[in-house]
Amino acid sequence: MIGDIVTVTVDRPLGSYHPEYKDMYYPINYGYIEGIIAPDGEEQDAYILGVDEPVEKFTGKIIAVVRRADDVEEKWVVCPNDVSFSKEEISEKIHFQEQYFQSEIIM
Repeated sequence: MIGDIVTVTVDRPLGSYHPEYKDMYYPINYGYIEGIIAPDGEEQDAYILGVDEPVEKFTGKIIAVVRRADDVEEKWVVCPNDVSFSKEEISEKIHFQEQYFQSEIIM
């Protein structure tokens, strides 16, 4: 799937807060890919990097997969076609949420 082009529907735009955990601020856009069911039975979640404004939908390429050792979910990392990030940069940008999990970034 890395390198595939997907469209992410954003349900937690940059600058918003988690609906249940009111102190979790989203410094990036976050959403899901319609029609792709993840291991948790919900649609596949995705972090969007390289977009510095809130968006409702975004089409880009998958550059990494975040695997959680202590959770059934995986998160995909999506960015514009002409942008790239290192593992360290990805880790820094998704730390706001991944700090609560034992996760690894696969590129």
